[in-house]
Amino acid sequence: MEGGPFMIDFEKLGTYKENNRLEAKKAAGGLPNSILETYSAFANTSGGVILLGVEENADKTLKIAGLENPEKLIADFWNNINNPQKVSINLLSDKKVKIVEVGGKNIVAIEVPRAERTEKPIFIGENPFKGTFRRNGDGDYHCGEEELNAMYRDKAIKTQDMIVLEKMGFDVFCHDTIRSYRNVMKLTRPEHIWTDLEEEDFLYRIGAASYGENKKLHPTAAGLLMFGHEYEITKEYPYYFLDYQEQFDTSERWNDRFVSSSGEWSGNIYDFFRKAYNKLSQNIKIPFKVVDGLRVEDTPIHKAIREALANCLINADYYGRRGLVEKYKPKEITLENPGRFRIDIAIAVEGTVTDPRNSLLMKFFNLIDVGERSGRGIYEIYRVWADMNWDAPVFDEMLDFDRTKLTLPIKKQTTKTDDKKQTTKSDGKKQTTKSDGKKDTEKTKKQKDLILSYIDENGKITTKDAADFLQVGMTRAKSLFYQLIDSGKITAQGDSKNRRYVK
Repeated sequence: MEGGPFMIDFEKLGTYKENNRLEAKKAAGGLPNSILETYSAFANTSGGVILLGVEENADKTLKIAGLENPEKLIADFWNNINNPQKVSINLLSDKKVKIVEVGGKNIVAIEVPRAERTEKPIFIGENPFKGTFRRNGDGDYHCGEEELNAMYRDKAIKTQDMIVLEKMGFDVFCHDTIRSYRNVMKLTRPEHIWTDLEEEDFLYRIGAASYGENKKLHPTAAGLLMFGHEYEITKEYPYYFLDYQEQFDTSERWNDRFVSSSGEWSGNIYDFFRKAYNKLSQNIKIPFKVVDGLRVEDTPIHKAIREALANCLINADYYGRRGLVEKYKPKEITLENPGRFRIDIAIAVEGTVTDPRNSLLMKFFNLIDVGERSGRGIYEIYRVWADMNWDAPVFDEMLDFDRTKLTLPIKKQTTKTDDKKQTTKSDGKKQTTKSDGKKDTEKTKKQKDLILSYIDENGKITTKDAADFLQVGMTRAKSLFYQLIDSGKITAQGDSKNRRYVK
């Protein structure tokens, strides 16, 4: 089978084990009753492949059992998947269901794509509260009410933060925060027509306030989160909690920390962003000039850090049970927020599509030149990390807790020439030079050349193709593609599910 979320080498099927994107079913007695649960689970999580006619060995590896009548099994499957009383939506096309011959035996491979947020929840039966599943490890589990409600919140055309909070007035706002934000906006957009408006009119124009059914102005959810007092925010978001930690000594849980609930500052998103950004900038020790908490003179790494912080805050589900946590350690930064990605992570990383959970929050940050509306924000983070010659960022969807985590390593890749001192002899004396961290290492140059050669021979290449033949991870392969695109040597073609790269 070609394509799909990952390519399976059926001749080496015995080396595979079930995981969060692979499920094997023996199907000796016909179509398994649990197959629709797995379909729902894969569709609501990250997609995956279901193999029929395959069973597990005692050590959890897979072996071919084979099917006597795979055509009938496929016919029964289509009858079920196309029945709206059994499945809410059929996401599959004919090419996603195939008979594959392996070692003289037939099996059926079913590729289930990840559902779009507007299609979720994908459920079986006629009651989503009873028939919605998600994938966790190598098993399917029934979604609880909180998970289902989160899917319905994301399903809406309007984002969560557009809600008008008609029970609240302007007393929920922290006016010092608003004043600080407006000062930064004047610096970044001095000619903007909103900069000199009265505060109430300014908040209405940017979307922090809107008219309710009573024809009076009230805060929007975005306005409350960005500019409100923490004790007012928790009235709408009971689990709201922002946490910044620094750990320099591994024997301590943290060496420095501030949280939104301390009462020592406003506790809102904007002030948290400024405080966290200033801390991170000082720790990474890259020179910059500060005016009211934000840069005037800039570097790519500063922009990437701001982008990462803003992305975390913009895409958090503030109704989620656990709060937002950002941690600094000498070798890495981690940013963790409630809520999973609304689009596939690979698509977000490619920078071709944006779908923020809180679009008004994105607008607020854009007005002070933080964040990318074009969808290239995450792409730019990866590009900057590649230029710094640091290990690539890593996104992780934590399915157990319905959270997203971004890890930003602050270290060089483990190659012999990366920013190490090289010693040579000249006229009997030792001279010490440093390699340029912005130049390609020999290994990186060779990997790029191999990608270009592959395209010459095959006409195109996918991320999985590159990861397989270079024997690197998907994240490293994407990083190489970003660099080649930026240098104008390749371009991306096709939709998000069929992305390929050509010269």
